[in-house]
Formats: sequence, C-alpha cells, structure tokens
Amino acid sequence: MKVRIWIIASLLVGGFVAGTTYKRWSPAARLATGLDSPMWSGPAVARGAGLSVDENNNIEVYKQAHEATVNITSTVYRQNWFLEIYPSKESGSGFFIDKTGRILTNNHVVSGRAPEVQVTLSNGEKYKATVVYKDPVNDLALLKVQPRREAKYLPLGDSEHLQVGQKVLAIGNPFGLDGTLTTGIVSSLGRDIADESGRKLEGMIQTDAAINPGNSGGPLLDSNGNVIGINTAIYGPGGNIGIGFAMPINRAKTMIESYQSNKPYGRPRLGVDVIYVYGDLATELGLPEEGGLLVQQVAQGSAAAQVGLRGARDVVVIGNYQIGVGGDLIMALDGTKVDRIDSLSRILARKHPGDKVELTLYRGGRKVKMSVTLGEASQDL
Repeated sequence: MKVRIWIIASLLVGGFVAGTTYKRWSPAARLATGLDSPMWSGPAVARGAGLSVDENNNIEVYKQAHEATVNITSTVYRQNWFLEIYPSKESGSGFFIDKTGRILTNNHVVSGRAPEVQVTLSNGEKYKATVVYKDPVNDLALLKVQPRREAKYLPLGDSEHLQVGQKVLAIGNPFGLDGTLTTGIVSSLGRDIADESGRKLEGMIQTDAAINPGNSGGPLLDSNGNVIGINTAIYGPGGNIGIGFAMPINRAKTMIESYQSNKPYGRPRLGVDVIYVYGDLATELGLPEEGGLLVQQVAQGSAAAQVGLRGARDVVVIGNYQIGVGGDLIMALDGTKVDRIDSLSRILARKHPGDKVELTLYRGGRKVKMSVTLGEASQDL
C-alpha cells in the first residue's frame, strides 16, 4: 500500500512540474508570453511613408532656395545719451538676385553709421559686403559681394496678383539657425504697419508662416519658388505668434530698375489714408454697392491736397468701427477698378515721383475723373 501511494504521489508531482515548466504547455501560456507572435502589428520590414504632393513641393522649393539664401551680420555704430559712439551687431537674412553677387535684404538689417557687413553663404563661405543702394521708406537694401564662383540666385516673382489663402514658404536664419524653412499662407494683403522707428510701411503681405528674429530680409516664396516678398516684421515682442509681414517684391523690383538705370529713386506718394468699403457697408453709407477706397484723411501739402481730394467730414459708428464719411470714394485707378484694400499701393508700386495717376471718384452723387501728379515720400532715416 505504501509503495502504491508513493507511486501515485510521484506521478502527480512529476506531472505538475512538467506542466508548469514546459514553455508550450497550453494556448493560454503562448498568449501570455507572446513568444510565438510579435508584440505589434504591421509589416515585417518597416518602410518610409510616401511623401504627399505638398511635401514634395516643400522639398523642391527648399532645395532650390536655401543655397541662394544668406546670413547677414552687420556691425553698426550708434550713439548713446552721452554722445559716445559704440558698436552694435545686427543680424538677418538676404538672398542673391543674380549670379554676380547682388543681394536683397531689409534696410534695418544694415542701417546705422558706416555699417561693416559680412555675408555667410549656406556652405559657410564668408564675404565682406558693400551696401550699394537703400530704400528706407520700404525698408529695402541692395548689397554686393564678390563671390569666388557664380552665385545661385532666386527668380523674382510678381506680388501684384497674390491671393489670400495661397501657399507661401519662408527661408531664413531665425535666431542664427541658418537654412530654416517654414510654410504658411497669405493671410491678408495691403496691411499698413509701423516699424521700430515709427515709419509707416504700406501695403504689406501678412502671412502665418513662422517669421522670427533673424528672418528679416529673407525671401517669401510661392509654390513655384519665385520670390513674392521680403520677410520684414512680426507682430508682437520676441518671436512668432502667427502674424508676420513681408514687403511685396514689386517694390524691390522698382528700386532695382532705378539702380540699374542710374535714375533717382524715390517712393511715390499720393497723401491719403483710405479704407476699403463695398457691398452692404457701402450701401449703408450711401455709396455705390461696388464700393472702393473711401478717403479718411488727406495730408496737408500732399499731391492729393493740391488737386482737392476730400477727406472725411463726419464720423459714424457701424458695429464696432468708426468710419469717416463725407470724403471722396476712389472707384478706379488708371482705369482699373478698385477691388481690394491694397489697390492703391499696387498702383503706386509701379510709379515714380512725378508720374501721373488718373482717379475715378464718386463725389456728390456722381462719378468724376481727376489726374494727380504724384509726390515723393520722405526718405529721412
């Protein structure tokens, strides 16, 4: 009997040990240990996801543009309250516009007394640059270097026919991080902003492409890689909050044409502040539904004042806005219908001081035409 009990006990203990130590003893054990199946689902060999059409476009534009974009460092000399002269460093971006080494940037990047300007290319080469032309009113400057080989450069596009919502790409050196690409859209057109010195920059392109300190002077590109603006300013202190501004490239093209032809360059000025009204708002103000640019103020002594353009004579409140009424409504410029807020700045971008512009006005219940000889905006620094 004892032998029989011992045999049965031995069989039970042996079965228990074998069952708990054999790795494939049951389906439940296989599920718990996961040794026969992977711990994730997916292909056995990882493969990179295919790039979208938009991603490929970003890559192609960057390949084309980043070698033509440069880092600019300028040492300028400033004066403090004690009339002491001291050096101050500024940094920004720029880009080649031809193979001979001409570079476009912002004036504020190289402004100051006798700036010493250094340009660093994407491959690390450094060159001393000369400031050959300035347009302080539009915050533009033209530099020249002597590259050791033909420079890669960017084609200049057309900023007159931009549309809100179209894709844009910005390349520059924010915070000294060279070759940075950001993307966004044209958020608005015809924005007027004030620079650090209080000077008014008119007809700017607003974009949500990230622009930060160091981006100033870099190119704003369309999806074909054409430069349509020069990154100039951001809204708010310190860094990007999704509201940046670029100077339309057509302003720079006018400056370059004047430089090449050795003609005096100046920014034409009409001398009016306007708002764009149309549709129900225009009708509510007693104006034609197609609307136009409603003159709010006329600057004393300006070209507009000399021909008798009329500003607002009263103010009305519509919604949350105060609107000056009683002034002239500009409905067309040189025969082209006014259809957006930057219509005036687009026309002026193609003009020079002394040129004429024909205005079609709505005044006193009827349309009248008036020719104005444009004045010149102050170039004071």
